[in-house]
Amino acid sequence: MTQEMSERIDVFLENYREPLPEYLSDMKKYAFENHIPIMSDFTADILKYIIKTTSPQKILEIGTAIGYSALFMSEASNNNTKITTVELMEKRYVIAEEYFKKFDNDSSILLIKSDAMEVINELLEKDEKFGVIFLDAAKGQYPSFLPGLISLLEKGGVLVTDNIFHNGAVLDSRYAVSQRDRTIHDRIRQYLEMLKNNDETETITLPIDDGIAITKKVD
Repeated sequence: MTQEMSERIDVFLENYREPLPEYLSDMKKYAFENHIPIMSDFTADILKYIIKTTSPQKILEIGTAIGYSALFMSEASNNNTKITTVELMEKRYVIAEEYFKKFDNDSSILLIKSDAMEVINELLEKDEKFGVIFLDAAKGQYPSFLPGLISLLEKGGVLVTDNIFHNGAVLDSRYAVSQRDRTIHDRIRQYLEMLKNNDETETITLPIDDGIAITKKVD
């Protein structure tokens, strides 16, 4: 699908989406104007569908950025859902913290300002379980994250991994990408291979935007 076609489809589907709360629309505009990557409307559609159809009691997000996706998921969830979101970059989490103070009226979002791998290990030690996990963080760490994330999923839980094509670079031979990007290229491919070969899960990879992997824990 060409970029032009993707944009046309997005404009078309906008007519059939529920309008965002004004504050989320403002956050999208802020992210665009400041070149801050947040999830696309297509990814948001998928997350909303998963949350609405599975009604998770607990959601884990790895990669808060400015808090847009956490607040979006909170809007899509029922009143009892708790969201834990993890962000290491101070320039991002200070903005997210302000948005949560203003718009997380039910105090349903817990922001953890720490390294994701450390948080995953701490959650494993506490034997925490989550119905939905949204992964949109440092792509090079995805293979390291995966075993822990699968263990943190409850049976029937869903892991959504965003941007698995890494701006299309993963589709190319590693020798066709820049030297700088080869490590990420290799690790995302390793991550997809790990998903394919995992006996506890079933995964579908969708060619939407920059690629989305949806993984359900079945065993």
